[in-house]
Amino acid sequence: MYKRQIDGLTVEFSGTTLFKDISFTIGDKDRIALMGKNGAGKSTLLKIIAGVRSATRGRVTVGEGGKVGYLPQHLQVEDGRTLVEEASRAFEHLFEIERRIAALNEQLTTRTDYESESYMRLIEEVTAISEKFYAVDLTNYQEDVERILLGLGFERSDFTRQTSEFSGGWRMRIELAKLLLRRPSIFLLDEPTNHLDIESIQWLEEYLKNYNGAVLLISHDRAFLDNVTNRTVELSLGKVTDYKVSYSKYVVLRAERRAQQMAAYENQQRMIEKTEEFIEKFRYKPTKSNQVQSRIKQLERLERLEIEEEDLSTLNIKFPPAPRSGQIVAEINEAGMSFGTKHVFSGANFIIEKGDKIALVGRNGEGKTTLARMLIGQLTPTEGSVRLGANVNIGYYAQNQDDLMDGEFTVYDTLDRVAVGDIRTRLRDILGAFLFRGEDIDKKVKVLSGGERARLAMARMMLEPRNLLILDEPTNHMDMRSKDILKNAIMKYDGTVVVVSHDREFLDGMVQKVYEFRDGGVKEYLGGIYYFLEKRKLESLQEIERRDAPAKPAANPAANPAAKSAAQPAANRDAAASGKLTYEQRKEQEKQLRKLRRAVETVEAELAEIEKQIAAYDAKFAAATEYNEADYKAYNDLKARYDHQMHEWEKASYELEIVEEQG
Repeated sequence: MYKRQIDGLTVEFSGTTLFKDISFTIGDKDRIALMGKNGAGKSTLLKIIAGVRSATRGRVTVGEGGKVGYLPQHLQVEDGRTLVEEASRAFEHLFEIERRIAALNEQLTTRTDYESESYMRLIEEVTAISEKFYAVDLTNYQEDVERILLGLGFERSDFTRQTSEFSGGWRMRIELAKLLLRRPSIFLLDEPTNHLDIESIQWLEEYLKNYNGAVLLISHDRAFLDNVTNRTVELSLGKVTDYKVSYSKYVVLRAERRAQQMAAYENQQRMIEKTEEFIEKFRYKPTKSNQVQSRIKQLERLERLEIEEEDLSTLNIKFPPAPRSGQIVAEINEAGMSFGTKHVFSGANFIIEKGDKIALVGRNGEGKTTLARMLIGQLTPTEGSVRLGANVNIGYYAQNQDDLMDGEFTVYDTLDRVAVGDIRTRLRDILGAFLFRGEDIDKKVKVLSGGERARLAMARMMLEPRNLLILDEPTNHMDMRSKDILKNAIMKYDGTVVVVSHDREFLDGMVQKVYEFRDGGVKEYLGGIYYFLEKRKLESLQEIERRDAPAKPAANPAANPAAKSAAQPAANRDAAASGKLTYEQRKEQEKQLRKLRRAVETVEAELAEIEKQIAAYDAKFAAATEYNEADYKAYNDLKARYDHQMHEWEKASYELEIVEEQG
C-alpha cells in the first residue's frame, strides 16, 4: 500500500511563517482538494511534496515505489519536437533503460572473462534492470499517447505539428499529457483546468476518478472539485484542517466550524477585556495586588484564539447601470472565418437581443474567441456579416487586454482614473474583491504578474458604464470568492453579456442560451449550461450509434415493421414540410403533445410542492435557537432536488414548444 506522509512541515521566509508544523497523510486512493485563501501557501506546499522546494523544518516521506507527478501553474515546454514526440518523452526513462539493457547485452556477448567478478556484476545488473523494464508493458505505448492527446482535445492532424506552433494553453496540455502517461502513484495538480475546455475537463474528471492512485489538487473550479475529490484539506492561518468530505460538504462543515470558532473567539475577547479592566482598575491597590498579579499571569499563559478574516463588504459590488441600447444588440448572419487556408467556422446565424446572457463554448481553436473579436470589430468575417445594433457600447475583457493599462500607474490609480461618482469611495473594496489587499494597491502595473493584471483589468471594467459585455475566460486567475462576486454582478446586470468560459459552475444559472462551436459550425441550445451538456451527451451517443450502425439495403416497409417505424419520422417531416398531415400523423402528434403537457404539468406540481417544503424550513430556521444537522441536510437535499427539477422543467418545456411549433 502506497502512502505519502507530511510530517511537521514548517516554511519561514523574511521573518514570516507561512505555515507551521503541519502534518497529514495521503492514502493510495485519496482524492484531495487543497483549499485556502490566495497566499495561504497551497502552491508552496505542493512544491515541497513534489520535491522541487525545501521546507524550513519537517519532512515528507514516500512509500516504497512511490512516484510523484507534479503539474505546476507555470511551466516551460521544450521545442524542437513534434507533439507526439514530445508526449512520448513520458517514457524516456524506460527508453533509457532499454538502451542500457542493449549496451549491457552487447558487452556480455563480446567479453570472454566469464569467471571474473566484473562479469558476474554485469549479469546481476542486466538481470535487475531487465526485471524492472519488463514489468512495464510498453507494447501499446503509442496507443496510450494517442488516447491521452485526443482526450485532452488535440486532433490527429496536430500529432505531427511542432510544439513551438502551439499557444500557451495548449503547451500546458502537452505537459499534462506527459504527466498522465507517466502514471505516477500520486498526481499533484496546481489549477489543472485553467486552460482546458469543457469537454477536456469532463474527460480529465473521468480519468482522475478512475485512476489507480492518489490525487492532490488545487482548483477554483467547484464542479471539477465536486466531481473528483472525496477529501478536503484546508490551509488557514498556517495550520491544516482535514475534512474527510468532498468540496460542497466541506463548505457546509467549514461554515459550522467557523461559527463555533467565532463564538469561542468572541467569548475569549470579552474575558480578556474584563480581565484587563480589572488589572487597570486595581493595579495600584495594595489589597488587590495578589489578584492583579494572578490575572496578569493568567493573560500571559492564555493561548490566544485566531480566526481567519472574511471581508464581506465586497459582496454587493455591481456593474454600473447599462446605457440604453436598441432591442437588437448584434446580428450575426451566416458569419464565418478563415485564416488563409485554415478554416475556423462557418454558418454562425443568430441574433443577440437586449438583456441576453449567452455562453460561447467548445474546444479551443474552434472559433469562440474569433467571434468575440468580430463583435468588438477586431476581426472582419471572411463569410457573412456581424452587425451591431443602435447605441451599443462594448466592454471587452480578455486576458491580453491588460496591455491597455499604463504600466507606470499604481493598481489604485488604474481604477481611480475611470471611477465616477459614489463608487470612488469603494475602490478599496473592489480591489479587495479581486485579491488586491494592503500594499498590493500601491504596486505599479508593470510589476504585476499576468494573473494580477488580468484581475485588475476585470476590476476596471466593472467601473465603466457599458451595455454589452464580452468576457473571454474571465475567471482563469480568480479564486472562488472573486468568481462569486463577478457572477452575482453579472446576474444583477441589466445589460447584455456574451461570455466565453469553460467553468460550468460559473455559467450555471447565469446564461440562458449556449452557442457551441464544433466541427467548423455553430449550434444553438436554448437553455442553461447543464441543459446543453445533457443534450450534448445525448447527441454524442446518437452520433456514435449512427457511425457504428452497419449499412443495410433498403427494405420494403410493409414487409419489415422495424423499417416502417424508422421511416415514419422522415415521412412526418416530409408531410410537415408540405403543410399536410395525414389523420394518423395528426393523431400521433396530438398524443405526443398530451404526453409532453402532462410531463410539464407533473414537474410544475413537484416544483410547487418542493417550494412549499423549502418555505416551511425557512420559517423553522428563522425561529430556531440551535443548529440541527438533520434539518439542514434535508433542506439542502430539497434545494438540490429543486435545481434538478428546474432543469427537467426547462427540457420538458423546450420539447413541448418544439412539437407545438410543428403543429
